Amino acid sequence: MARIVQEMREGLRQIWRSLRNHGPSQVQFWFIALAIGIASGYAALGFRKGISAIQGWLYGAEDLHMLHSFAETLHWYWVLLIPIAGGLLVGLILNRFTDDGVVRSVADVIEGAALHEGRVEQKEGLASAFASMITLASGGSSGREGPVVHLASVISSWVSTRINANGITGRDLLGCAVAAAVSVSFNAPIAGALFALEVVLRHFAVHAFAPIVIASVAGTVISRVHLGDVTEFTLPVGGALAFYVELPAFLILGAVCGLVAVLLMKSVFWADDLGNYVQAKTGMPRWLRPAVAGAMLGALAIGFPHIIGVGYETTSRALTGDLLLYQVIVFAVLKVVAVSITMAGRMGGGIFSPSLMVGALTGLAFGLIATAILPNVSGSETIYALAGMGAVAAAVLGAPISTTLIVFELTGDWQTGLAVMVAVSLSTALASRMVDRSFFLTLLERRNVHLAAGPQAYLLSMCRVAAVMRAKGVEGAADEDACWDLIGQGVYIDGNATLEQAMPLFDTTAHTFIPVVTLGGEGEAPELWGALFQVDALKTYNRALAAVSAEEHS
Repeated sequence: MARIVQEMREGLRQIWRSLRNHGPSQVQFWFIALAIGIASGYAALGFRKGISAIQGWLYGAEDLHMLHSFAETLHWYWVLLIPIAGGLLVGLILNRFTDDGVVRSVADVIEGAALHEGRVEQKEGLASAFASMITLASGGSSGREGPVVHLASVISSWVSTRINANGITGRDLLGCAVAAAVSVSFNAPIAGALFALEVVLRHFAVHAFAPIVIASVAGTVISRVHLGDVTEFTLPVGGALAFYVELPAFLILGAVCGLVAVLLMKSVFWADDLGNYVQAKTGMPRWLRPAVAGAMLGALAIGFPHIIGVGYETTSRALTGDLLLYQVIVFAVLKVVAVSITMAGRMGGGIFSPSLMVGALTGLAFGLIATAILPNVSGSETIYALAGMGAVAAAVLGAPISTTLIVFELTGDWQTGLAVMVAVSLSTALASRMVDRSFFLTLLERRNVHLAAGPQAYLLSMCRVAAVMRAKGVEGAADEDACWDLIGQGVYIDGNATLEQAMPLFDTTAHTFIPVVTLGGEGEAPELWGALFQVDALKTYNRALAAVSAEEHS
């Protein structure tokens, strides 16, 4: 028996060494994808259960869908104090475990997929997940999908590091984790898989499809075992659509929703800029900023508790038409304000669920007006609410395919698919021209991470000059006297720079090479490393483009 156990241990060691040294085989990779899907699914489930438990303790509401109804029963000072306490705790957590006090989100996952071989920050990611859980449980007006996507990405990053996965494998495992997390969050296996491909990996390569589907299905099984095979929202029965006559109205709705989505996104960015300005002017410590945002949210929630939390109760009421027109308009405006306060206050959470609520309210308002003007050729106003929900969310995420499918799977209603697709297509096309493709990509652009334009825009930033240059003294190196002449003219580049900074110099100086130096201190001469040749930089860039193209078409 001891000999058998010893042989089994040795076999496991050999498998582990093979994974680390040579990467997983196809079959092994699928098993790893399944394991990551299960782990990510349970992480997303635990996140949801954690919100319910904390929310139940704070508000007496364990049902995520009924938060504002319970909040209405509390004394006003509890409605005010709970978000303040939650914000203070969030600020302390982020101040302790992150270097910038900012919660990690889907934008960081997209950046990790594009620039960091499918890896995201792990310590910061765990802290962000805990902070977002507290935010959502204490009344923060944001969504749970962003935190669970990043939390799942932390799991895949840990696995990728342990098995020494290359960039392609790391990105595929990241996609598996994201798909499982989204599937558990919304009980939407098809949309979960497509969300990972469309939003995070940003390609539909065949080699990534099978493992991502495996992980997404694993996440869905976990969701249905523990939460039941139910959709998040229930629509009223019998909303008829006069297809050919009414479709132009959904085109108009799509344009309106595109503008509303842009307003939602820009409001968040404007509020963030304002928050940065106020923090800089007042000297406010960064750990206090979420508490100040919590105070603003609490004050707003005293009169309008509908704006706190994920917002599924109000979204459900919009989808069933259980709101008056003035209520719809007021709730939509205040939700945009609340989301902006939450995110600008660095409290955490995602933007997808708020965009569903704002979209459903926008669609219902449009439907109430349209059906009142032309009652004889209009279907139910709730169909407009459903289409608006998908249209705003798709424009915010920049993901028309997966968002359309999420709407279908959330509601279980496939009868109004044409109306949803029409509204989604126009809203996405309009909004993508007014921001950098989506909320997440615009957020990255604000950090000077240029992913919106595609690989041709960001690949140069991944190549360092020092790795491409020809060092002085090697075969084919530039003449040192010529290099010093150029340095004297002010034509040189630091060795720690990237090709993104170097390539414009070739256009402006018209030289075939640029000296690479390390700048000394004041009064010290620079140290010459070698020279960067334009032909070498172009070869490196072409190889990087070819590698990306090969991955996306494999």
